[in-house]
Amino acid sequence: MTSTPLAPLAGVRVLELGNFIAAPTAGRMLADFGAEVIKVERPGSGDELRNWRLHPGSTTSLLFHTINRNKQSITLDLRTDEGRDAVLALAAECDVVLENFRPGTLERWGIGPDELNAVNPDIVIGRISAFGQTGPLSARPGFAAVAEAMSGFRNLVGDPDRPPVRVGISIGDSIAGLYAAYGVMMSLFQRQTRAAAGLEPAPLVERVVDVALNEAMFSMMESLVPDYQAHGIERERVGGRMEGIAPTNAYVCADGASVVIAGNGDSIFVRFMQIIGRDDLAADPDLATNSLRWHRREELDAAIGAWTATLPADEVLSILDESGVPSGPIYTAADLSTSPQYAARNMIQKFDVEAGDEIARDVGFPGIVPVLGSASLPIRTLAPTLGQHTDEVLRRYDIRPPATAPGPGSASASASASANSTSTATSTPATEGN
Repeated sequence: MTSTPLAPLAGVRVLELGNFIAAPTAGRMLADFGAEVIKVERPGSGDELRNWRLHPGSTTSLLFHTINRNKQSITLDLRTDEGRDAVLALAAECDVVLENFRPGTLERWGIGPDELNAVNPDIVIGRISAFGQTGPLSARPGFAAVAEAMSGFRNLVGDPDRPPVRVGISIGDSIAGLYAAYGVMMSLFQRQTRAAAGLEPAPLVERVVDVALNEAMFSMMESLVPDYQAHGIERERVGGRMEGIAPTNAYVCADGASVVIAGNGDSIFVRFMQIIGRDDLAADPDLATNSLRWHRREELDAAIGAWTATLPADEVLSILDESGVPSGPIYTAADLSTSPQYAARNMIQKFDVEAGDEIARDVGFPGIVPVLGSASLPIRTLAPTLGQHTDEVLRRYDIRPPATAPGPGSASASASASANSTSTATSTPATEGN
């Protein structure tokens, strides 16, 4: 697999044992910047994400293409001796192993950290689970919805007079994947600095990156716990607002479109109130600071909403932009698709994708973040077909293919479809987005 220019991770090799979103997101982050990522999928059916949000006529979901771009796919039954031996042989040639099974699953299959370390004493192991590898909840299964709820996050999403809701994406899985990629990079950097100093590899325990999905989300909760423990304050759902910050919200305009306005800086607030014709609010000493404004947030939102209701969204945004009041439209997929800003930074990259008997042309996929240089690096490939690289990868590392009947793209693709199965407690990915 060729690397693109400015690929800082070229030469890093990753074995991805993950399913669904969390570990594959970590793999995507590493692959995007040049790492060779070998994705292991269950024979026959592959990663279940291939079939999530599958549109009529398609055989591979666009979600799978988005999260598994720039990777290679091989099929192995991890619960067989042949699959275990192949994983260990590949791990001996890799820098990183990523996984997101329930704690203890890899150990039962004979491919846990001790076995991986035995074949490669430099290996870095990224492990993502619902509640971590230790502690009283570690053995529990838990998808993202549960872990998000138990992090404190879900309690703050929605309106105060309604039950908590979830956001429209698998945010818990994605944030856990980002943390796993970050942890892996720290461990690789540590490996490099120890080698440069003539030191032995770090102990295995220091090379296991243990990411708990609930902790990843908890780390996003700002001062939720300190506020409670120091002052007894329980934060509440505040809808489109942000606790303790005013005015900031979404406001409906005359054409029915909504815009987001963040007029909460002290000097910005004065200009903002003058723009909407409320000099009385601009000059009110009881509104001079953010904490004071929060207590009158309903009054402020009503005044702002009354002004935006008289003008179309484009005019509202133009007036605010000229005056330096932070504001913006609420983009839909259609808006993102035509945004000059996203286009200028190569953040929507076009590929042709299959759609049954036809090809959908120039389908936009999200670019690579962060930007190195002036624009997103190019996506090298969309997701591979199931088992597309099995023969090539196993042959490259002189690994004997498992003795199974051939299937699509692979000499081993039709081994037991229950490998890595999510139907049993021993092999349920612990971090996913339902």
